[in-house]
Amino acid sequence: MDKTKPLNNLESGDIKPKQKRKRTKVVRSANIDKSRKRTGKIQPGGLRRKIFLTGIEFLGLGIAAFCTTIMLLGYSASRFSGTSFFVNLLPFAAGISGLILAASLFLIGWWKLRKWLRLHSEFLTPGLSLALALLISWLVTHDQFTLTYGHFRTLVGGKEEAGRVTVAHQVYAAYRRHDAAQLQKMVDRSQEYRQAIEDAARSFNIDVNLLHGIAATESSFIPRDSSDGGKGLFQITRVPETVIAQARKRLGTEKIALDNSRHNAFVAAATFKHYLTEMKDDLFLGLLAYNIGPANGGLRFIMQQYGAADFTTIQPYLQTLPRDYPIRVLSYSLAFRLWHKEGKLLAYEEGSNAIHIQRIGIPGLHTGW
Repeated sequence: MDKTKPLNNLESGDIKPKQKRKRTKVVRSANIDKSRKRTGKIQPGGLRRKIFLTGIEFLGLGIAAFCTTIMLLGYSASRFSGTSFFVNLLPFAAGISGLILAASLFLIGWWKLRKWLRLHSEFLTPGLSLALALLISWLVTHDQFTLTYGHFRTLVGGKEEAGRVTVAHQVYAAYRRHDAAQLQKMVDRSQEYRQAIEDAARSFNIDVNLLHGIAATESSFIPRDSSDGGKGLFQITRVPETVIAQARKRLGTEKIALDNSRHNAFVAAATFKHYLTEMKDDLFLGLLAYNIGPANGGLRFIMQQYGAADFTTIQPYLQTLPRDYPIRVLSYSLAFRLWHKEGKLLAYEEGSNAIHIQRIGIPGLHTGW
């Protein structure tokens, strides 16, 4: 073997091929990065920004489409209400077809506008959709939308919603008939018991205005013992033992004193919650059951006896019982909600107050707009 010949590259000290390969690899990597930039591929940060802006765009369009659909359907339901095929049903169906066509044309136009806007700035498209959503949302806050939304609910809710609307207007009529001066005096008297009622309502997860309405109906905020056995602020009579146990637990006491307004409020809240659960969260039936109590087997037995399913169908069979009790409670509850929201009692018949009051809504029945 020739000893003068190197055994390998390491022995010869020739490392240039490796250096050349390393430099080639680095150059290739740099060229790839430059190539990616030239081809316009999105980096991770840019991809996240694009997803975010697209999400804003779709959110704005979704809000605008949702509110616009409600307004147009509600307006159509009011404009073409009736049973005549040519006068009512056919125009309504044509209106729905027109709405679908208009939505399709809008989406086509938006897609073309979107491409043009993105050539100038990626922020223009989401900004425009957000502005559109804000404009539609601003229109929704107006009182006139309440009427349109009411027609939409009637259109979708059918018989159930029609019954609710009928009873709701009985509540508005009862509120309208109240003597404003007497109602204001009662609201002023209620301030003494406000904290106790708020604590009881919060403890049993009940609308505080509803509890105020029950107290107003029962005692006008003048606690007393009545001839029929009612005691205190909420005129408590016979209540289930489980109700007393719940009130004791929430109050943290071993004995209930019904002449104590705080105890009285907690027992009333527990009782109403009990009957509301028994009536499967039907507000009118829950109030009626609260008023009837265990008499005559309770409201549930009466409804089974006559085959009634809701407040509307049970009313004709309550000739000897206070069937207007829920209406009176809710009319007072409405007064307290107005007082808390507006700082005053609005006259229903003045100006546009009727629509405004309907937008605020009846406590427990709906939240309003």
